[in-house]
Amino acid sequence: MRTTFMANASNIERKWYVVDASGQTLGRLASEVASILRGKHKPTFTPHVDTGDHVIIINAEKIELTGKKLTDKIYYRHSNFPGGLKTRTANEMRTNYPEKMLELAIKGMLPKGSLGRQIGKKLHVYAGGEHQHQAQQPEVYELRG
Repeated sequence: MRTTFMANASNIERKWYVVDASGQTLGRLASEVASILRGKHKPTFTPHVDTGDHVIIINAEKIELTGKKLTDKIYYRHSNFPGGLKTRTANEMRTNYPEKMLELAIKGMLPKGSLGRQIGKKLHVYAGGEHQHQAQQPEVYELRG
């Protein structure tokens, strides 16, 4: 009788991938990277275990948004004090905080709770074309489409 394979910490192999975000659409890039982080591209995917790989995203400042999102999309945050609502447009985020913009999009697609926070730590985003993870010998990941 065969049993269903369940991954655990002892039998997970992790790889490092580099994704170039220049010219990519924000949501399409984010959904594919979230899938890699979660481990859904592997045959050993187990929903309750972190089986995903590390992802390095470079050129985050060159991400594309479709339609009028640069002016109409608004990012909100609150200081938890009365009147503490802060807003930024997508254009401000892309010019000043491109790493944060991608992180918010990707982490919003991960599971909520402790598993999602653990998976989110494997995401490394850089605004420019350089990163500091050459020692991990990352492979270039070609996005679909």
